[in-house]
Amino acid sequence: MTKRDLIELVAKKANLTNKAARDAVLTVINSIRDALKRKEKVVLTGFGTFSVRKRVARIGRNPKTGEKITIAARNAPGFTPGKTLKKVVR
Repeated sequence: MTKRDLIELVAKKANLTNKAARDAVLTVINSIRDALKRKEKVVLTGFGTFSVRKRVARIGRNPKTGEKITIAARNAPGFTPGKTLKKVVR
């Protein structure tokens, strides 16, 4: 499912125009992005939790030359599915 498909589905299910549905979907996505940018956790009960995970620095290899390189520590987005979502997918 693409973002466009999701917008069309929301418009149909909520009896909204495509523009209103697009605004609603983009608002939700942008709100999650902004919360993660502030390093906050976003919990959607029954669906899952979006969070920021810390990746530690590590040693890697350049695949072309075989040379060892240091990969810097960084933050990465993470998602943990909720119990209800896990149950539905199984």
